[in-house]
Amino acid sequence: MTTLSRLDAAQLRSSADELADLLVDTVEGGASIGFLAPLDRAAAVAWWEGRAAEVSVGRLAVWVVRSEDRLLGTVSLAFPDKPNSRHRAELVKLMVHRDGRGQGLGRTLLTTAESGAIAAGVTLLHLDTETDSPAESLYRSAGWTELGAIPDYAATPSGELRPTTIFYKRVGAEAVVLGT
Repeated sequence: MTTLSRLDAAQLRSSADELADLLVDTVEGGASIGFLAPLDRAAAVAWWEGRAAEVSVGRLAVWVVRSEDRLLGTVSLAFPDKPNSRHRAELVKLMVHRDGRGQGLGRTLLTTAESGAIAAGVTLLHLDTETDSPAESLYRSAGWTELGAIPDYAATPSGELRPTTIFYKRVGAEAVVLGT
């Protein structure tokens, strides 16, 4: 049985160890999510603990999915702080532990973040992901639109520069009005 929940700042701090394990596993699995391998576990814990302040002020929303007592995945929405961009958010750090892949958890997390965005009044989501990564097919099949690719945008965990593909998706009331 899996459970899905949104973390407040205190819950994020108390889950930092588990989230760090997930982050380390994701980097070891080769996903380009902003970190180089080998990722030190203490650095991963510190990174997650550093997100608590953003959660407490509403600039970041973090959801986790658990199976039994084990954390298997996470996704976040980053909300801009500028008045002219409050209608949009960036989908960040969608991760599923290698042991949890193939069970639909990525799609569940993606759908949850999209619903959370709508509930927050967001009408436009955007993200970037490594070009030709397995994540691209998830986003395409979930109705995200590819905008284009930027060459040599980020390094893989092994340090190789790779292109990234930018996606966007209209959600909520505006998506219905525009028919997208």
